[in-house]
Amino acid sequence: MQEQMIDKFVEMYGGEASTVQTFFAPGRVNLIGEHIDYNGGYVFPCALDFGTYAVVRKREDNKIRFATLNFNLKVELDVQDIIYIEEHNWTNYPKGVIKEFIYKGHKVGGFDILYYGNIPNGSGLSSSASLEVLTAVVINELYDCKEDMVEMVKMSQKAENEFIGVNCGIMDQFAVGMGKLNNAILLDCGTLEYKYASLQLNGYKIVIGNTKKRRGLADSKYNERRAECEYALQCLQKELDINNLCDIDTETFEKNKYLIDKEIERNRAQHAVNENVRVKKAVESLNAGDIITFGKLMDASHKSLRDLYEVTGVELDTMVEEAWKIDGTIGARMTGAGFGGCIVSIVNEQYVDTFIQEVGKNYEARTGLKPEFYVANVGNGAGRLD
Repeated sequence: MQEQMIDKFVEMYGGEASTVQTFFAPGRVNLIGEHIDYNGGYVFPCALDFGTYAVVRKREDNKIRFATLNFNLKVELDVQDIIYIEEHNWTNYPKGVIKEFIYKGHKVGGFDILYYGNIPNGSGLSSSASLEVLTAVVINELYDCKEDMVEMVKMSQKAENEFIGVNCGIMDQFAVGMGKLNNAILLDCGTLEYKYASLQLNGYKIVIGNTKKRRGLADSKYNERRAECEYALQCLQKELDINNLCDIDTETFEKNKYLIDKEIERNRAQHAVNENVRVKKAVESLNAGDIITFGKLMDASHKSLRDLYEVTGVELDTMVEEAWKIDGTIGARMTGAGFGGCIVSIVNEQYVDTFIQEVGKNYEARTGLKPEFYVANVGNGAGRLD
């Protein structure tokens, strides 16, 4: 892929292949801990071994030229003239990140860049975060900005929040930037404290199922869910000294949930609090080698996202239901923001082929959509390719 992209870059922009640099940022999948990163909770994502590539070369002027092998759209602009333009589509994500470097006082000049991503678009495996963190790593390297990865993760999230207008939490960018081979990350989204947990699945595989129901984060109900959680938090803060919903345990929530005077907002808060507890239990069980309990907690997570948080939808629920029917499945749940996208399952490796065949066939029969499946390998975070 690296060589093909360099050839395409030279074909598109000219010059010598020896003058370009190449970079990669992965996609991510969250194993458990959904819709709680913006509620100060724990999440448990891992980086994948597929993602987004970039080939880049500095220019002597202030012109930036964006292109990708994924879409026909190409954009050219001056580095001093970066504003959000809807017609610029995917390039708004890297533009927002470049703007963050400029805000921090870094002198960014012109460059030519070619991207290619093999994360299915709209799948919920963080193609936007991958693109953002990748761009941050590129700018940091090209202009010797000396920002560390956690800072670049924060800058990427800020770009999506403020430049794109999607009020996302920190998890996606963090997993993309800080991923580690064969490890998942237990991340406290309230403090950004984190530790790696070895993903020794011993005879089991992570299987990602793409419903092929596309979801657009900006125009989904994501921001609405955040607002509902913020309302619930404000209600609880009348009596409790807390900064986030996930600062409390299940028992404290049950004693104080009467403070939340709207049922929907109460349900959203109940999901956040309970999901945070599930994440901690899931990582404990994984560390103890108890993969069965880990799977049961994944199942419970999906039911909560379906019934209390209401972010699943027909396609995700159908695929999870079909996954649960397979003997070798020990856990399955939606992953990502919801409203389409992907499910993640832990499947006995002897049943993986059966899982893909049966779930695929039954899902298509029920929804009319032809799904895709990926047996996931856990990869490293974003960086330069040698």
